[in-house]
Amino acid sequence: MIQVRDVVMRLGGGERAVTALNGVSLDVAAREVLAITGASGSGKSTLLGLLAGLDQPSEGSITVDGVEITRLGEDALARFRRERIGYVFQSFHLIPTLTATENVATPLEIAGVPHALRRARELLAEVGLPARAAHYPAQLSGGEQQRVALARAVALRPTILLADEPTGNLDSATGEQIIDRLLRMNRERASTLVLVTHDEALARHADRRVTLRDGRIVAEGRPSFAAAAAP
Repeated sequence: MIQVRDVVMRLGGGERAVTALNGVSLDVAAREVLAITGASGSGKSTLLGLLAGLDQPSEGSITVDGVEITRLGEDALARFRRERIGYVFQSFHLIPTLTATENVATPLEIAGVPHALRRARELLAEVGLPARAAHYPAQLSGGEQQRVALARAVALRPTILLADEPTGNLDSATGEQIIDRLLRMNRERASTLVLVTHDEALARHADRRVTLRDGRIVAEGRPSFAAAAAP
């Protein structure tokens, strides 16, 4: 499903260049749940952004769902992201001037899906927010905003779901609720899930964990093994 080969990512240029990822190779199987862990600055979010096609690596290749995205032009890459990838951000990234329904409907409308608003309301009901459909982001709690973001991410039934610290801005009880909904929706849609997290409770739910340090993979395996191997 996902193949990362010898990826290097340099940020900046000249003497100030920073190597965020250094020779990363990784395979993710279809329908696998992979947790990417590591200290702040280890390259976790950089790697997730590359898997999403939000950035291009300095070296190496990334193939997602049979398509080498590192060879795609901007238009083809944007279309690929829209059709096959869902992304859940730590900071929600909801549009403040749109209601919850309108936020979820946005990718559906862009893709030309009929009855987008009706489908958006169905998705909000699926994440337990039918009564908040007409509310704006500022009127929602952090957990509610993240549920709206999750509904939006899965609206087009992507084959790959990427989540960057999806519980990072939430208290532990709310984080558990998001974990449950994220994993349930991923199973129901039979998608591949790659998540970046500091949350041990979330990482333990993964099929496999990869730990990064200084831009390199330093441990890989079942969550308990990787946790023991990590520094």
